[in-house]
Amino acid sequence: MIEQKSNQKGAVTFNDLPSMVTRILDEVSETRQMVSYLLKKDKPQREDRHKPMTVSEAAKYLTIPLPTLYDKLVKGEIPATKPGKRYVLYRDELDKWLESHRKNNVPLTAEEQNEAILNSNRRKPDKRNWQT
Repeated sequence: MIEQKSNQKGAVTFNDLPSMVTRILDEVSETRQMVSYLLKKDKPQREDRHKPMTVSEAAKYLTIPLPTLYDKLVKGEIPATKPGKRYVLYRDELDKWLESHRKNNVPLTAEEQNEAILNSNRRKPDKRNWQT
């Protein structure tokens, strides 16, 4: 806390200004350091989901047998690349594939339901047929 050297209570003299400014600058500097530390500390580390996986790692991740995975890879049902002899799968692509092939759809929010209803109408009603 800033101490004040003066004759009157709460008054700062011209001679006290340099030391007061120095103290204020030190406190501002410490506050900036504290804020930047807290921002870095609270910021969650984003995990990289676009990691290459082998077929056996993907089978473990998807919890399906290895022959079933190979069968789906050969048929082209699962997104993968084959730069050489081996398949390379990416975790984020597998997650998208899993979401798109759900048997039970994810429940829509009220906004998504309204938009789906509005988009399902091919033509807007003719205003001349409205009864007023």
